[in-house]
Amino acid sequence: MTRRGWAAAVAAAVVGLSVAGCGGHQSSDAGDGRPEPTATATARPAYTGLSHVPERLGNDGTTIMVGDPAASLTVRLYEDPRCPVCKQFETTGGAPTLRAATIRREAKTEYTLASFLDGRLGGSGSKNAVNALRAALDAGKFAEYHDVLYAHQPAESVDGFTDAALLKLAGRVPGLRGPAFDAAVKTMKYRTFVANAEDAYERAKVPGTPTAEIDEVPIPSQYNGLLFSGKAFGNLLTEIRKDPDSWRDSSA
Repeated sequence: MTRRGWAAAVAAAVVGLSVAGCGGHQSSDAGDGRPEPTATATARPAYTGLSHVPERLGNDGTTIMVGDPAASLTVRLYEDPRCPVCKQFETTGGAPTLRAATIRREAKTEYTLASFLDGRLGGSGSKNAVNALRAALDAGKFAEYHDVLYAHQPAESVDGFTDAALLKLAGRVPGLRGPAFDAAVKTMKYRTFVANAEDAYERAKVPGTPTAEIDEVPIPSQYNGLLFSGKAFGNLLTEIRKDPDSWRDSSA
């Protein structure tokens, strides 16, 4: 498929699906174009199959990698735990389709976890959550805990990811709670990781969260609505698996 063909296919898939993300490089003033959280959206339960998916810290020290290293597709996600638009992607958008592909070993996912919303909104919920997610990785429970946090994300303005809340939510992931994890959450053990991950997000200069790159090719910002349709996102992953070279060429 030519670059023009990819553009047409993506455009057709996202007609009427324009959703603005959480802009990491914007001021904290109101009116930044982000949608309000959707109160009626029903969060999907975590995929139990994630407990059998490999996960590890990347060589750069900031990327959390989930899935079979030999999987043919690599999807990099930039997310902030407090971002309500990330919640839409993770619970009712394309992420459940991506997780299913990861479980089937068709794709692997790389996460860059930002925490810029603390600076914009006040509080420390993003940093607390990123620290807790890094601690969950030590227990081999990152993917499951990540799902739980987004399924039970507090309102963005509330700064609800406190230590107590994070520990309570960890209780929903079998085998996660224990002295090591609890101490890591309470002492902010991975504060250096949190800072370095935010730096990595800033260096990437992506337009905001959530942002997705597939095989190092960003999904064009004008087609960001693709992230919020499980069917459209799944179709794109399928087409790229069939013709990965054309997708890579589309960025030229």
